[in-house]
Amino acid sequence: MIQRVILLVMDGCGVGALPDAADYGDAEANTLVHLAETVGGLSLPNLEMLGLGHVAPIKGVRAMGQPSGCFGRLAFASAGKDSVAGYWEMSGVVQQKGAAVCRSGVPTSIVDMIEQVFGRKSIGREVALMGAMLRRYGVEHMATGAPILWADGGNTCFLAMHESIMAVSEFHHRCREVRKAAKEAGVLLRVVAQPVSGGHDQLRPYGGRKDCVHEAPGVTMFDVLSRSGQIAMGVGKVYDLFSGRGFTKAFPIASGIAGLEEVVGLLNKVPRGLLAASVDQWSEEPTQMATALQEFDRRLPELFDKLRPGDMVIVTGDHGRDGSLTGKTSTREYVPLCVTGPKLAQGVDLGTRGSAADVGQTIAEALGADRVLHGESFLDALRPG
Repeated sequence: MIQRVILLVMDGCGVGALPDAADYGDAEANTLVHLAETVGGLSLPNLEMLGLGHVAPIKGVRAMGQPSGCFGRLAFASAGKDSVAGYWEMSGVVQQKGAAVCRSGVPTSIVDMIEQVFGRKSIGREVALMGAMLRRYGVEHMATGAPILWADGGNTCFLAMHESIMAVSEFHHRCREVRKAAKEAGVLLRVVAQPVSGGHDQLRPYGGRKDCVHEAPGVTMFDVLSRSGQIAMGVGKVYDLFSGRGFTKAFPIASGIAGLEEVVGLLNKVPRGLLAASVDQWSEEPTQMATALQEFDRRLPELFDKLRPGDMVIVTGDHGRDGSLTGKTSTREYVPLCVTGPKLAQGVDLGTRGSAADVGQTIAEALGADRVLHGESFLDALRPG
């Protein structure tokens, strides 16, 4: 019987374009395969043992003859391709199709809201990656105090403010006000507050990111777990992506690997329920991303060594983010699915799941909660024998 589930969601780790990827301009996307080719191969022995090499032909990652985990890949049925769409679908909520608010940049109506809330003009506003925006507008930002604004091409806008210009707590508050104003105007928008530090021409992000998101428009696995009396802990941005609804407690983190560290620490304190953690290892610089991924893999045994007989670990992703496609923020891709546990089956090919909602349905069933609206459980496939 499953008593505790550990869900680790790796940011931007796609494993190949979805059938409709061309509609998003992502027909050639394959994040992990292209990353491995760029850096000369990835060393991920622990994910390799779980079966990652069977999911995609990633240079340096072997398809093990007898994997210790079960493996497959998740497709996405939702229209979006960002973290909100990915996490929501994983929890059982499939978004209805609709036009992206920020497909070509931050629209004037949203810019007006931001400038009214902040009481100052903004700079940027285009679809771009954070590093490029900080390099392009850093000097002007420090000289004028104007927030740097950019979009992901979907339904997310990002704002950056230097800690010396506006206190982080006030910055968070104003971004929440922007999100609230957008909702009142009928616009479902995710607003990300990214504090920065450093010199005029060397701005860099640091701890204190805040995702301001409206509540999911449907019942999530966190809702059904809460109603059933289960514990649901949120480590990293996962808590913010659901506005905290259904969670027992949040654990903010400062960096990607800190998410795994927090989970390992919680294993001695949380005997049952769900530990859901965001692992944000993505970087615009391929070598840095490869290093972060390999560090995550290297430290997985710290988690595995603390598992109990009733534990299940799920490692997956929220969307792709293929850095080899110039200017891309997120990409429309499958994501890997690796599952393990002391008393679970080994070496089972879970195949291509029709929806990431299968994860939420599986977790809900495993922990004895009600079904979520979407998804098919794969729990039976995990039973040994």
